Amino acid sequence: MSVERGADGPGSWMEAELASQPECWLRAARLASEVAGALPRRGERVAVVGCGTSWFIAQSYAAAREAAGHGETDAFAASEMPAGRRYDRAVVLSRSGTTTEILDLQSRIGGLTPVVAITADGSSPVARGADAVITLDFADEKSVVQTRFATTELALLLAQLGHDITGAAAAAQRVLARPVPEVLTSARQLTFLGTGWTCGLASEAALKLRESAGMWTESYPAMEYRHGPIAVTGPGSVVWMLGAAPAGLSDEIARAGGLAWPGDDEPLADLVGVHQLALALGRSRGLDPDRPRNLTRSVILARP
Repeated sequence: MSVERGADGPGSWMEAELASQPECWLRAARLASEVAGALPRRGERVAVVGCGTSWFIAQSYAAAREAAGHGETDAFAASEMPAGRRYDRAVVLSRSGTTTEILDLQSRIGGLTPVVAITADGSSPVARGADAVITLDFADEKSVVQTRFATTELALLLAQLGHDITGAAAAAQRVLARPVPEVLTSARQLTFLGTGWTCGLASEAALKLRESAGMWTESYPAMEYRHGPIAVTGPGSVVWMLGAAPAGLSDEIARAGGLAWPGDDEPLADLVGVHQLALALGRSRGLDPDRPRNLTRSVILARP
């Protein structure tokens, strides 16, 4: 799938890419059965590894896999995976396939742990260093900011666990058809909360607003919000729950002066709403959401 930058200025790549997510998810769900042999098998002990957005997607998949009873699953930032810990399989997530920390990790565990790479470029260094490769080139992006690639790889992984991606895609279409609420674009500060596999989504949601809009955002497991973070809540604060909120939490947010924003029944679709908000805020601040300040499409570190 090719997306060309439009004539309407900043954000046009990101806008087209985020709008294509439901279609990409459905394609990934169909692909899941074809690549099942490369993905972790039930009962395997698995490490899932990424950097930035891919680390948060790794967290979501790890929690979802354990919750589905498929086996012990740990998620690591590539630079922090413990040395010497043994796994039956490692899943490395890298859109570009060039990220230095992923390549360093592959060098460390090569020959010890079978590695499957999920990437947008099947000819990349990360792909060449893996034992198996799943290429999602149809979800690749021109924007520095990840939207559809990240959610598409998660849709693939969730589909393999039995999640209903059809329902998530339909919910995302409904989200895309709605305007971004003014109460969100006027917020002074946003906090994202999750439980279980949506904790990773909450972290990714906060990252999107920091990247595209330079927005002050935070993210926490929902029950941890009471243990300190609620202190920053007040007028102009929006607390966005991805997934079901714990009982009584919305009332506590209201008493603190904030607005509890209920999540969609389909958390993946909710993340699409965050993408729309990030795009709108970036444009309103005169920023180019496609090319965030101080960021590049891939982090490639200079060797000493």
